[in-house]
This record gives sequence, structure tokens and C-alpha cells, in this order.
Amino acid sequence: MVRRPRRAAMIKHAEALSEFCGRLAAWVFVAIGGMIIYEVAMRYLFNAPTIWAEELSRFAQIWATYLAAAYVLRHRQLIRIDMLTRRLGARGRLLAEAYSLLWIAGFSAVAIWYGSDIALESIRIGRASSTMLAVPRWATEFAVPVGFALLLLQALVELLKLKHGPPPKQDHGEPL
Repeated sequence: MVRRPRRAAMIKHAEALSEFCGRLAAWVFVAIGGMIIYEVAMRYLFNAPTIWAEELSRFAQIWATYLAAAYVLRHRQLIRIDMLTRRLGARGRLLAEAYSLLWIAGFSAVAIWYGSDIALESIRIGRASSTMLAVPRWATEFAVPVGFALLLLQALVELLKLKHGPPPKQDHGEPL
């Protein structure tokens, strides 16, 4: 049975990617905090505001938010209203979970398509931010298709896990 080890390896790699991106996003949020503290200190203590801190922190926040989406789905930390699903049986909850994951996957595919189109158009016409830094717009616009690609991959992994159950355990107790 070759399929099961391949599926387990794919799940392992996809979840490792989600973990890495989630942890990276957390560190980006820490860096954003540092940039904001620096800007406040420069502006109010030394009366010398920067031209970069606010814009770069905003761009970093966009990337961190989209990078974290798959991690949040993997750890089941998305906002959910379970008033109805709590009353369903195990099969009903499974179907509701599959339905929501299919919606996430479908929406992610649409966001990848349109987000890529917007970012590629920005490259083509040379669109930039209207600030003193004039950062190319594609630098933040690509966060949308990248983040939703990660979210789509994680939604597909979660669907596989619903269908086949969690991947088998290795001898040392970690998932494959």
C-alpha cells in the first residue's frame, strides 16, 4: 500500500510548512512591535520621526496575517459558531466540518486567482505606494495569493485527515 505513506508524508510536509509560517508570522509581529516602539520613541522623545517605520510595519502586518492563516486553521483556532454543530451527532459534525473546509478551499482558490492577477498587474504597470518610500505594491499584494495558497493546502490536508483519519504514528510517537 504505497498511497498511505505518500499521503502521510504529504500531510507531514504541509503541516510543517504551516507551522513554520505561523512561527515566522509570530516573529514578524514581534518585529512590528519593535518598529512601532522605535517610531514612538523617535517621534515623541527625540522629535525625529522616521519615514519608514509606519509603512514597513503595515506591510509586515499584512504578510504576517496571511502567513498565519494556515497555522490558525491547522490548530483549529478560527472563529467558529458551534451552537448548531454541538447538537449534531458525530456524523453531522463531520459533514459540517467537511462543508466548512470545502468553503475555505474554494474561497482560497478564488483569492489566489484574483490576488495573483492584481499583484502581476502591479508589476506590469509599476504601481508603488504613495509614500516617501514608494514601495512596489506587488511586495504586499503577493501576500494574498501566498497566504491563501498556504490556507488552501492546509484545508486540503484537513479534508484528507477527516476522510482517512489522522496519519499513522511512527515508532517514536510522532505523526508521519
